[in-house]
Amino acid sequence: MSERRVQILEAATRTIARNGVRGLRVEEIAAEAGVSTGLIYYHFGGRAELLRRTLDFIGERAERHTTPDPETVRLAGPRAQLEEMLLRELQDTPEMVENSTAWGEFQSSAVFDAGLREQLREATRQWTDDLADLVREAQAAGTADRDAPVADVAERLTALVEGLSTRWLSGSVSLDRARELLRGGIERELGPTADDAPAQAPRLSALRTVHPSDQSTPQINPCSPK
Repeated sequence: MSERRVQILEAATRTIARNGVRGLRVEEIAAEAGVSTGLIYYHFGGRAELLRRTLDFIGERAERHTTPDPETVRLAGPRAQLEEMLLRELQDTPEMVENSTAWGEFQSSAVFDAGLREQLREATRQWTDDLADLVREAQAAGTADRDAPVADVAERLTALVEGLSTRWLSGSVSLDRARELLRGGIERELGPTADDAPAQAPRLSALRTVHPSDQSTPQINPCSPK
C-alpha cells in the first residue's frame, strides 16, 4: 500500500474514533490528512469505499498489534498464545485505543448500514475462526477442556473482549479489572490449567511486557504521532 493511502486511512481512523461514522464527510478526512478531497476520490473513489478500506485497515492494524511474539509462542504453547492475543486487545496505547474506538463506532453504525454489517460480519468471523484454531491446538496440547465446544468458546470469548473493551473505553471498568475479567472468562471457557503445566510458565511475564501501563482509564489522543 502506498504511503499516501496509509496516510489517508490513518486520518480516517482518527476522525472516526473522534467523531464516529454517521454523518462523516470526505472533507473532514481530507482536512485531517492534509490532502485534497480530489486525492481521496482518486485513491478510493468515494465515501463508501473509503469506509470499507478503513475498516480493513483497522483490522489489519489490530492483527499486527495483537499477534504474540514468536518466541513467546514457541515457549508458552497455544493456550498462552490465545490468552495473550486476547489480552493485547486491551492495550492502553494511543494506537490501540484509537483502533478499538473506531471499531466500536463501525459496529454502532452497522446497525443502520447493511453494507457495513456484511463487512463486520466477515471480519468477526475471521477473528473467531482464528481463535477457534488456537482452542483446538490447546485441546490437542492438553491445556484446554477437550469437551469444550470450540466454535461456541471462540464466539463467546471474542464477544467478551468486545464488551469489556467498550466498558473500559467508556470508563465503566478499569483496565486492570477488564483484564482480570477476561482472564477469568478464558479459564471458565477452557478449564483451569494444571499447576505443573510447563507450557504456561512464561505467561505472566510475557503479558506484563505487553501491558506496561497501569492506567485505569484510556487517554484518547487521536492526533498522537504513530
